[in-house]
Amino acid sequence: MKISLPLFSFFLFILMVFLPQALLAQRLVSGRVLDARSELPLEGVTVTASTGEQAVTNELGDFGLSVSERARRLVFSYLGYTTQRTTIPPAGEELRVLLEPSAASLQEVVITGYESNRPLLQTAGAVSLIDREVIERFDESSIVRAVNTVPGVRMEERAPASYRLSIRGSTLRSPYGIRNVKVYYDGIPFTEANGTTALNLMDAANIGRIEVLKGPAGSIYGAGTGGTVLLEPRRAATGESALKVGATTGSYGFRRYSATAGFGTEKANVLVQYAKQQYDGYRPQSAIDRDVLLITSEFYPSEKRTVGANIIYSNLYYELPGGLTQEQYDENPRQARGGMFGSEAQNASMNQEGINVGVKQEYRFNDQFRNNTVLYGLHRFRNHPFNTDYERNASQEFGGRTSFVYDMNLGSVGAAFTVGGEFQRGFEASRTYDNNGGEPGALRSDDEVVAKSGFLFAQAEFELPAGIIATAALSLNDTRYEITRLQQVATGDYIYTRNFEAELSPRIALLKQFSNNISVHASVSSGFSPPTEEEILTSNGILNEDLEAERGTNYEVGVRGFALADKLSFDVAAFYFRLSETIVSRQDVSSVAVFRNVGSTNQKGIETSIGYTFIDKPEQTLSLLKAWTSYTYNHFRFDEYQRDEDNFSGNRLTGTAPHAAVAGLDLNTSLGFYLNATGTYVDEIPLNDANTVYADSYLVLGARAGFKRQLGYHIGLEVFGGVDNLTDEKYSLGNDLNAFGGRYFQPAPDRNYYGGINISYKL
Repeated sequence: MKISLPLFSFFLFILMVFLPQALLAQRLVSGRVLDARSELPLEGVTVTASTGEQAVTNELGDFGLSVSERARRLVFSYLGYTTQRTTIPPAGEELRVLLEPSAASLQEVVITGYESNRPLLQTAGAVSLIDREVIERFDESSIVRAVNTVPGVRMEERAPASYRLSIRGSTLRSPYGIRNVKVYYDGIPFTEANGTTALNLMDAANIGRIEVLKGPAGSIYGAGTGGTVLLEPRRAATGESALKVGATTGSYGFRRYSATAGFGTEKANVLVQYAKQQYDGYRPQSAIDRDVLLITSEFYPSEKRTVGANIIYSNLYYELPGGLTQEQYDENPRQARGGMFGSEAQNASMNQEGINVGVKQEYRFNDQFRNNTVLYGLHRFRNHPFNTDYERNASQEFGGRTSFVYDMNLGSVGAAFTVGGEFQRGFEASRTYDNNGGEPGALRSDDEVVAKSGFLFAQAEFELPAGIIATAALSLNDTRYEITRLQQVATGDYIYTRNFEAELSPRIALLKQFSNNISVHASVSSGFSPPTEEEILTSNGILNEDLEAERGTNYEVGVRGFALADKLSFDVAAFYFRLSETIVSRQDVSSVAVFRNVGSTNQKGIETSIGYTFIDKPEQTLSLLKAWTSYTYNHFRFDEYQRDEDNFSGNRLTGTAPHAAVAGLDLNTSLGFYLNATGTYVDEIPLNDANTVYADSYLVLGARAGFKRQLGYHIGLEVFGGVDNLTDEKYSLGNDLNAFGGRYFQPAPDRNYYGGINISYKL
């Protein structure tokens, strides 16, 4: 076809007139896309404008996209991550987008432990994850049931908010509270310098995700033979401002209220949350009243710098019903401890008020070199009438942690080197009195305690050929207590100092990744765990001057991966842990816990997690159907244990079940209806070192069902109800080990129900 010259000239004129206008109607949008948890760049993310234009991020996570002036939103999509939508910013302003890994794609989940920020399949260690979905499958009265879904970990509640946490048998030295387990919140130490952790000052709603590093595998987290728990705070969704309120009510006077306000932009993320929880109690003297205010924030002043701050204020009161004998437990599990020193008569309870403040900064000098630094301070007051005494303590503490990470290539070998240190200093004014019917009587002891704890650490990782990753880590730890006795309860020195001299804790690990779906790992690690202040200075005011630190070596192998088109996930670990100078606890005649070293223990175990996703089709009516289970086998024995005339060598480890299993079924529909069902089995548990008294095995079933849906753009609604202990089992969730007078049992509630509503509003 031949085009005439006048017609050609006309089309050329049209192009010359309108092409500049079309070019002027375009604008450039640029930014960077990162993993929300590790803040590492994501390559290959598809960026789509609402008018259809597309771009893909490069190896640095950067993108540039020319869009029409009519474009209002961008959509970011990436395999294994939750799709995110955000408003296009004003001209000249760069976007910073944080994508959250989707729960169904664990291959992409990044582990922040070990400071390596690697995917789960490239992490050489026994790590268990508890995400927000797991926490929300229960009533959020506590995190106990969520934590107990993972193998090798047992969390107990002797009374509401009276937590005890055991990783691979560390309950042995924890008659109450959390010890021999190091806890961090948003990378900031939450465990105090004296070795104790007041986890009950936190609400379950404050936690976005939990990583559990098992055994003495956390050399970069200092001293400890039990393990390390990393808590991540809740975050507001990027590009979204929202308000949320919720209320839950249930059996035995359970009430819970929460309110949350959050906003997330490319430059800031702020979340403010208030939660109040009350409970009248299943047993007399078992009520709780807790208020928690959380303010957590992150700011991104530049691509190189991230700063953040956390404030947690908590006011907690809970009552202690006390342990029951076997006869009392069989007769009426709902009764409280009675007698002259009964729990009601003595108002056995805990009143704790505290505030934790932490600030942090991550600075990226370049693509290879970065630094993370945190500083924190806390103040806590404790008023604690117990059955046989009355304690009043006030604590102040400060500390910090810093780490430097340098990534480089040594020829064809990729390497990452990490060095850093941590220091904590705490001061406590500790007084004990006679308990006269719930009121402080005569002064028994008056102590000032200074606790100092610190360590240096170094770690090297090498990405070797054939998919092998080698890790070597080392920490040098030091702990010191200085106790000034202002009121003597017995003869002794005016000032007592105990210094647990610096010791090395090494760790060596190898990982072989056979494909994108399977890897095996092996490690050898050693650790030592000095006594906590409460183990040296017991509540009767007696100094335990002969107590030594525990020392242990752990050998471990594991395999994890995915199969059957990623529908099947599995994680299996086997370990052998040898512990010497093992610390055990028992009660004396006044029910005060006392501690001693008893030789050594041999701890062998297998931990297994398996999940299968039958359906994962968001567009179908039945959008999700998956089943999962975890199983723990423990062969824990005292190796050498002689107490006076009694030889307990070869006995089962006190407080540890040989078999434990948890299974769950999750069902979601596109209409918004969901069902979460959970079953827990725990084998019989020896309650004393002599293995003459056991807690019976039990099987507990629970379920939560509800309706959750977004009603238009602005309003979200969730209505739910649930049942716990559907089988109506009589069991004890927080046994008192080696209890004087046979008061071993702390009964858990029978069948109980709850229901609630959550309403959210997007601004």
